[in-house]
Amino acid sequence: MRIVFAGTPDFAASALKAIVEAGLNVVAVYTQPDRPAGRGMKLTASAVKTAALAHGIPVLQPERLKGADEQAALAALKPDVMVVAAYGLILPQAVLDIPTHGCINIHASLLPRWRGAAPIHRAIEAGDTESGVCIMQMEAGLDTGPVLATERAEIASNDTTGSLHDRLAALGAGAIVETLKRLQAGSAPLSQPQPTEGVTYAHKITSEEARIDWQQPAEAIERKIRAFNPAPGAWTVWRGEKLKIWSAKRLTDENEMLSAGRAFGQLHVDVSGRTLVSCGSGYLELVEIQRAGSKRMAAAAWRAGSQWSTDERFE
Repeated sequence: MRIVFAGTPDFAASALKAIVEAGLNVVAVYTQPDRPAGRGMKLTASAVKTAALAHGIPVLQPERLKGADEQAALAALKPDVMVVAAYGLILPQAVLDIPTHGCINIHASLLPRWRGAAPIHRAIEAGDTESGVCIMQMEAGLDTGPVLATERAEIASNDTTGSLHDRLAALGAGAIVETLKRLQAGSAPLSQPQPTEGVTYAHKITSEEARIDWQQPAEAIERKIRAFNPAPGAWTVWRGEKLKIWSAKRLTDENEMLSAGRAFGQLHVDVSGRTLVSCGSGYLELVEIQRAGSKRMAAAAWRAGSQWSTDERFE
C-alpha cells in the first residue's frame, strides 16, 4: 500500500515514525516550508521533515495544494491513502479525491468536541476531564468526517498542554498504525458518523488571548496557565514588563475567602512564605515564572530578588 504522509509538528512526527517503524510503505511526505525560528530567526525544518529525511523519505513542501501543478504532483505518487496530522494546510476536495482510499486524519480530541486548530489547549482550558484521539476520514468540512477509530485519555488535574500532547501523540501513532494495517489487509474499520450534538470548536490560540485577566476566578486562571504551557505561555504585566507564568496552584476553598477586599492581581506573601496573587475569587500560589529576557525561575527566587513594595500587583 502506497502511503503519502502530510504533517508538520512533533505530534505528526510521532505518527510518521510509528508508521515507518511498523514497516508500512511511505512513498512521500508533505510538510510546511521551512520557517524562521529561534532568536536568530534561521530557517528551520519541521519535525516531520527531519523525521522523513532521517528515514530517507522524499519530502515535498508546497506553499499550497490548490493549484493544478501541485495536485498533479500528488497524483503522480499514486497514493492508496494519505495520512494527515496537523499539516497546516486546508486540503481541497480535489486533493481529498486523489488517494484510492481518501485522506485519513489524526485529530487530538474526542470528536465532535473540539474540532479545529487547538483541541488540546481548549480541552484543558475548559476543564475537561477526558480527551483522546480520533482517526477520521477527511471530507470538505472542518473535522466533520466519519470516525474510524477512537482512543481515550484522562486529563489529570496537573496536566499541561505539553504533557497531554505527548500522551495523545503516542495514542495517535498507535491508532493510525492499526488503522493502516487493517486497511492494507482489506479489513478497514467501519466508519461512524459524528454525532450532531456536542459540537465545539477549538479556535487557534493568540498571544493576546494568553494574557491573564485577574478578575477571573482562580480556578479558571489556573487552567489557562496549564492550557497555554508550553505555548504561547500565559502572561501578565508587572512593573511595565511582560511576565510569563508557567505554573501556579489554586488555594483551597478555605483560603480563597481571604481574597475579599484585595485588588485583582494584588501580590502578597502569606505566613507559610507562599507567593500569592488575588483573583476575581480566590488566590493562586505562583510556582514558576519568567521575566522578559530571562530564564524560568521559581516564584520565590523572583520575589527574593525584586524588593517588593507593600502594594505590588499585576496589571
